Amino acid sequence: MNPALDQLQPYPFEKLRELLGSVQPAADKRPIALSIGEPKHRSPDFVGQALTANLDKLAVYPTTLGLPELRQSIANWCERRFGVPTGWLDAARHVLPVNGTREALFAFTQAVVDRNAKGLVVSPNPFYQIYEGAAFLAGAEPHYLPCLEAHGFNPDFDAVPTEVWQRCQILFLCSPGNPTGALIPVETLKKLIALADEHDFVIAADECYSELYFDEDAPPPGLLSACAELGRSDFKRCVVFHSLSKRSNLPGLRSGFVVGDAEILKHFLLYRTYHGCAMPVQTQLASVAAWNDEAHVRANRDLYREKFAAVLDILAPVMDVQRPDGGFYLWARTPGDDTLFTRDLFASEHVTVVPGSYLSREVNGVNPGAGRVRMALVAPLAECIEAAERIARFIRSA
Repeated sequence: MNPALDQLQPYPFEKLRELLGSVQPAADKRPIALSIGEPKHRSPDFVGQALTANLDKLAVYPTTLGLPELRQSIANWCERRFGVPTGWLDAARHVLPVNGTREALFAFTQAVVDRNAKGLVVSPNPFYQIYEGAAFLAGAEPHYLPCLEAHGFNPDFDAVPTEVWQRCQILFLCSPGNPTGALIPVETLKKLIALADEHDFVIAADECYSELYFDEDAPPPGLLSACAELGRSDFKRCVVFHSLSKRSNLPGLRSGFVVGDAEILKHFLLYRTYHGCAMPVQTQLASVAAWNDEAHVRANRDLYREKFAAVLDILAPVMDVQRPDGGFYLWARTPGDDTLFTRDLFASEHVTVVPGSYLSREVNGVNPGAGRVRMALVAPLAECIEAAERIARFIRSA
C-alpha cells in the first residue's frame, strides 16, 4: 500500500462521531445538526428539469474537456462576476469543468506537485482537510499558516519566512474561509501573486463559498479580480476553483470548474484524461442552466441573511461570535474547551457542532481552532433559531 496513507489523519467527522458515540442526548429533544456544511435549501427546479430533459445523454461518453457551451457559460459568468475583461478568458484554454471542488482540489495537487523537490503545500490553519491529504499523497509536506483573530482570521502572510515561500509549490487559499468565513482582501491577493512570481509557486484559490455574502452591492473579490486589476490577462500561476454546491444548493450534482493559467490547465487536463473523471453530459447541460441564472442565487443569499440575523440576535448576548464576511458558518468562541463544549451541548440539548480543534493542526504548541466551534447555518430558519435558543440556554445554565 502507499505508505503516505499512514500520514492521513481521521476526518473531523470521524473524530466527532467518536467524541459523541457514548453520549446519550436528551430524549425529549429532537436532533439538530449544525455540524455538516451541506446546503439544505431547495435546489432550483429548472436545473432538475434540465437534467431530466437530457437523460438520453446517458448513452454518450463525456469528454474530459467538457462541452463548449458549458465552458463558455463559465467564462461568461467569470467575466460578469469578477470583472474579467471580455476576451481574456478563452473557454477552450482557461476553463475546465470538474466534478465538484473536492475532487478537483485533490487531483490538482497530484498533477502539480514535483515529488522530487521536497516541496511544501502551504494552506491556512484551520483548513479544509482535503488540502492536507492531497499534499501527503502527492509526496509534499503540508505547511500551516495560522488564521488568528488578531489578523482577521486570515494568515499573516507578511510573517511567512522566505524559506517557506522558496519551498512552496502550491499555496492554497480559501476565501471566504472554511470555517472562519474570512475574506482575503484583493490587495493581499495582489501581494501573493507577486510572491508567486518571485518564488515560482502556484496559487490555488478555493472560492466555493464566494457567492454567499451579505451586501448585494459589494460582491467579494476573488483571485480573478486581482488578476483583472493587475492586467494579468494570462492568469499566470493563478488557478481558481468554483462549485455549484453552495451557490446553487446543488451538492449532489457534483459540478464545478477550474479556471486560470492555461499552461497549468493543459497539464491538469492531461492528468484528468488518465484519471477518468469526466462530467456526465446531462450534468454539464444542467450546469449551463445554473451558471446562466442569478435570480436563484440572490434568493439563496436572502435565506442565509435571515438566518444569520436571527441566530446572532440570540447568541451574541451569551457568546463571542460575529457575522462572517461570507459563507454559511459561525466561528464562535466557546466558554472553555471546545471538545467538552461540543460533547456537553450534545448531551444536554441534542445539538451537534464541530470542535474548532478538529479543523486545525497544532503547530509550535498552538492550535488556532482550539476554544472555538463551527456552526453551519444550513438547516431551515426555524430549526436554526431553535438550535440557537438551546445553545444560549445551555451556556446560561453552565
